[in-house]
Amino acid sequence: MSQPSETDIQQIFDRIAPLYDRFNDLLSLGQHRVWKKMALRWCEPRQGEKWLDLCCGSGDMTTLLAQLVAPRGQAIGVDFSKQLLAIAADKTNNYAPTIQKCLSWQEGNVLELPFSDNTFDGATLAYGLRNVTNIPQCLAELHRVLKQGAKAAILDFHRPSDRLMQSFQDFYLERVVVPMADRFAMTEEYAYIAPSLARFPVGTEQVKLAKAAGFMQATHYAIANGMMGILVLQKKL
Repeated sequence: MSQPSETDIQQIFDRIAPLYDRFNDLLSLGQHRVWKKMALRWCEPRQGEKWLDLCCGSGDMTTLLAQLVAPRGQAIGVDFSKQLLAIAADKTNNYAPTIQKCLSWQEGNVLELPFSDNTFDGATLAYGLRNVTNIPQCLAELHRVLKQGAKAAILDFHRPSDRLMQSFQDFYLERVVVPMADRFAMTEEYAYIAPSLARFPVGTEQVKLAKAAGFMQATHYAIANGMMGILVLQKKL
């Protein structure tokens, strides 16, 4: 499968929006919530800070950020899928008023962020970097909008170095993810995962790209037996 265009990816996520949360829980056995909390522990959001969550989807990570920066901080979720943002905004009504006040949602493109330089105290990006059409430009934009010394954490799939785990990952994607998507008439929408992972830079390559984008520090942590990874970044002080 050739790399989808930006419009293709946007349309995919608009179509899967109604099943997005359910699929994330089913396909990761709920572990994506644990991994997101791990990413946050590495980038250390604090009360009163202003944080950015890129490719926010239905807003899980953004909400976790809001809980950490409340009551006077701000967590802004950005995504280019109107349908996912609508779900995120609707879920906001279920949160405590102190969390609601900290949350906001904005439609936007991670390759051209609608924010000024040096705006945010930190940022997160969960399961989105793999889908952008220009990773270096995305990292450069992330670097631009962060304040000096700010940290960011990027969580995504990773290709294990261990051959046994590689085989398991391939088996899981082919024999579990695609058939499950087929049951919900979403085969085409979820078939992109395996080829997107094959194109996605491994941890060492992500570190090089981050440093080329200007980050002072970049460290990649392989988790979940190497099938997931968290790239932790810090802008120069």
